[in-house]
Amino acid sequence: RVRVRVRVFESTATAMSSGKTASQSNSQQGAANANATVKPALRKPTFIKVDQLKPGTSGHTLIVKVLSSNTVLKRGRSVSQNLRNTRVAECVVGDETGTIIFTARNDQVDMMKPGTTVILRNAKIDMFKGTMRLGVDKWGRIEVAEPANFTVKEDNNLSLVEYELVSVVEEG
Repeated sequence: RVRVRVRVFESTATAMSSGKTASQSNSQQGAANANATVKPALRKPTFIKVDQLKPGTSGHTLIVKVLSSNTVLKRGRSVSQNLRNTRVAECVVGDETGTIIFTARNDQVDMMKPGTTVILRNAKIDMFKGTMRLGVDKWGRIEVAEPANFTVKEDNNLSLVEYELVSVVEEG
């Protein structure tokens, strides 16, 4: 005598009872799951203030006013046709807790006009010559917002604070 043990998986059993092959059943289930995909609910953004920014951090969402904008680099088309115009501007932005220099690139320069209130989403802190610079890369977003009703605290410029990397050696 020989005993044969048969294991039937649920998807195979369902397919067998409906008269379809397992691959037909799986492809239909995959299509049904794709149609029934539930998008996760968007979470509300957590807005932070300028004085809470720290070196090397990212993912910040802020509402700031643009105080000034200064174009530091404007380069036209080069020899290569696939390189586009490059524009970089340093803009002083701030809120009621302080100010910081924001580095605007290309299309961002047009949005950063003095007096404009903007929402910076997924902003990050870059270090430039030991000082903090706020920036928004391709994963972030800049939106022009309704004029804010706060007055900017201009005497607390976080970009004037110079940071130095110090390595600490523990003595054992």
